[in-house]
Amino acid sequence: MATDCIITVNGATHRVGASSETPLLYVLRNELALNGPQFGCGVGQCGACTVLVDGGPVRSCTLPVSKAVGKEITTLEGLGRVENPHPVQQAFIELQAAQCGYCANGMIMTAVSLIEKNPSPSEEEIKRGLDGNLCRCGTHLRIVRAVKRAAELSTNGGAR
Repeated sequence: MATDCIITVNGATHRVGASSETPLLYVLRNELALNGPQFGCGVGQCGACTVLVDGGPVRSCTLPVSKAVGKEITTLEGLGRVENPHPVQQAFIELQAAQCGYCANGMIMTAVSLIEKNPSPSEEEIKRGLDGNLCRCGTHLRIVRAVKRAAELSTNGGAR
């Protein structure tokens, strides 16, 4: 049974007509046409669906939309724009961190949260921070370099 939930995504308020137990991922993709978060595993293990909820990384495939009510949700689309990307997005572009790109959403969203908490993470801290995100095409080294670069960009005036 569909019920109306009011959620805030990327600074805008939306009334969605999904069942309260519908995964947030489906609402974001199907009702709000936000395609940054990807469906990967459906059980919260791969990270492709990661969004920020009140600034922290959350797997949207396992979060019921009812649990997102009253929270600030940020998707990849809410970080930056083509003409003014977020420092993490900019670093991923500069260092060509993604090959197939499927994991990029989860890696970027997790990295944003990591850098917010730790503006100068070591390589080991970056690896540990991204540990729950799977990359199937093997660009882990580029991703780690991109997160390190993003931290540099953020501390040099590029932070949001």
